[in-house]
Amino acid sequence: MDNFWLQDVVEKNPILLGFIGDLLPGAPDFAATLDRLHRSPLFLGIRYGNLWNRDLGADAKKPEFVHGLKELADAGLVLETANPDPALMAAVLAVADHVPTLRIVIDHLPHAEIPADAQARARYEADLRELSKRPQVFVKGSEIVRRVAGNVVLDVASYKAALDALWDLFGEDRMFFGSDWPNSDTVAPYDETFAVAQTYIATRSRQAQEKYFWKNSLAVYKWKPRAPAQTPLARYGSF
Repeated sequence: MDNFWLQDVVEKNPILLGFIGDLLPGAPDFAATLDRLHRSPLFLGIRYGNLWNRDLGADAKKPEFVHGLKELADAGLVLETANPDPALMAAVLAVADHVPTLRIVIDHLPHAEIPADAQARARYEADLRELSKRPQVFVKGSEIVRRVAGNVVLDVASYKAALDALWDLFGEDRMFFGSDWPNSDTVAPYDETFAVAQTYIATRSRQAQEKYFWKNSLAVYKWKPRAPAQTPLARYGSF
């Protein structure tokens, strides 16, 4: 029932443009619940990854799970993942190949821990390169800021090399901003976490900045404005 509670909250708050649900592809009630949620234009997709004791890699080997993801893709909805690690990247790659029409968002990739072991790191980097070749895979630039030795690091230079590596792989058309608020408040206030992303992207072209902060989110989620100020032409002019 949390999905429908969340839908009710979003519907009552026009500042919110949509929501991501919690469904289990392949479950007996998946198709019916997906259809019911999808009647709302505010329902944009589901999240499935390293959370809630789930294993995307194991589940992606189940025919009924893959069938559910195909239903998600056929509905034009998004699969978000979360809390990336090497195993999840391998799983996302498998899903992308099983369901090539499914739009997939890799959340929090800037925060992923790169394996220290050389062989594991090589596999991880190879999977990222393969994912970058799948045009339906996008990267949410969330959880950039982190603690080092207990201290929050707000120096953009500390993150530049890692962000540049992701940018070189996925490019300006498939990376977009994510705040991770309110979870980000456990690390630093919102204005500080936003400032790090803003300072980094300011080194890119104006076109790239617009894509990062809003145009790419349209391409990924297909959200619809709910108020005049949210209409792209009204806020940003022609494009």
